[in-house]
Amino acid sequence: MSIVYEGHVIWAQVDANMHLRHSAYADFAAQARISMLNSLGLDFKTFQHLKLGPILFREELQYLREVGINDNIKIETVLTKSRADGSRWSIRHELFRGDGVKAAIIIVEGAWMDLAKRKLAALPEDLAQKFMSLPQAEDFVLE
Repeated sequence: MSIVYEGHVIWAQVDANMHLRHSAYADFAAQARISMLNSLGLDFKTFQHLKLGPILFREELQYLREVGINDNIKIETVLTKSRADGSRWSIRHELFRGDGVKAAIIIVEGAWMDLAKRKLAALPEDLAQKFMSLPQAEDFVLE
């Protein structure tokens, strides 16, 4: 199982070759993550109250097929790796075109940052439990 985000490719997201520009793949994946976090109750108001936010250490994109203007896309998201407390994690997004063809794989590695101290931090236990309830990949690794 995965969490699914759906979107639509607009004019501003295509390049001179009339296909989805490279950075738009990362933008769609970021929006999929934000939607996923919102579904857990980890919305911006919660982050502001806790003075926490997600940060990325690494982002890897593998382009498999072209995605064109006006295409509808679907992104399936799973947790692939995490510490038991959810403080560090990896997430895999698989982006599919409207015809069902897998067009890209986006893998991110990240953590939570205390925005006041500018240091890595953990989520409060109740939110960490929610985070750890995310759908996990078949090859999920608990660290």
